[in-house]
Amino acid sequence: MPDEKIQEWLCELVAGDGFPYGYKKLAAALRTEYRLIINHKKVWRLCKELGILRPQRKAKVCRPKRLAKKVPVKGSNHLWQMDVKYGYIAGMDRFFFQLSVIDVFDREVIAYHLGLRCTAKDAVRVLRTAASKRELSANCQLILRTDNGPQFIAHAFVIACEELGITHERIPTKTPNMNAYIEAFHAILEEECYGLNEFESFLDVYTVVSEYMQYYNQRRMHGSLKYMAPSQFHQMFLNGNAEGQAIVA
Repeated sequence: MPDEKIQEWLCELVAGDGFPYGYKKLAAALRTEYRLIINHKKVWRLCKELGILRPQRKAKVCRPKRLAKKVPVKGSNHLWQMDVKYGYIAGMDRFFFQLSVIDVFDREVIAYHLGLRCTAKDAVRVLRTAASKRELSANCQLILRTDNGPQFIAHAFVIACEELGITHERIPTKTPNMNAYIEAFHAILEEECYGLNEFESFLDVYTVVSEYMQYYNQRRMHGSLKYMAPSQFHQMFLNGNAEGQAIVA
């Protein structure tokens, strides 16, 4: 069979469906429609001569997942944990979301997001806000630990961590104990805030939760922090006046 005839059939196949097939599908179509015995490599060559090869798909950049592992935490800005908690608005019959980032050493919730949605953009904004508040340097050697939620595996979040010089690690599935400090904060939040209020609107949520978060950071005493509030303990640590015991988290 002359190459010219096969190329004519190839053009008919492409024009007939209104869009270009890849060469492997064209080879299969030649076998089905024209009972032609032909190798897909020859079809590739003929398609290239005709200029009807489909462009190669660009390979996605694969960033290997870094799994969380226990590390000794001896000071602030060494290990942060980040996670999402949801609550219920009875007056709207819908859920709201709170995304928070906590410093494992001093227990301060550095930044958080409240909203009816929680996306990767919200996670990036919270992370950048926390980094700005703590005045992180490019070589801060901070580890950020999250679960495998969609906000944290998104490309935008990965890029934000790289730009901030933060090492992002994700816990294995079904191991919430690897994120124990943010989980403990969520339990406190449920017991002392969410569980004591029946929210009628998102404005109600924003008002009540914002007030509680200020109380949690500025005034709520922690036995593990020598009965100081997180912000107070963090400031004393910066001033060299608070000796915190090393934590393995």
